[in-house]
Amino acid sequence: MGGVIELFVIMLIVAAAAFAPLGYFIYKFTQKNAEPFGDIEPHGDSPSVVNDLAEKAIKSIKGLIAKNNK
Repeated sequence: MGGVIELFVIMLIVAAAAFAPLGYFIYKFTQKNAEPFGDIEPHGDSPSVVNDLAEKAIKSIKGLIAKNNK
């Protein structure tokens, strides 16, 4: 019987660790008028070097795929 109780306690600890990020997100989401991380800019409004590089890479890969399919 002691093994079952020990296993139950360990499972509770594992479950608490697994669902802690979800609980934190729900807490933050309900904290600031349904804005989980405060006031942020909508995606794509601000220039970004990483986004520009990703767009160039995607366009070049699409060009290579289109060239290979002809």
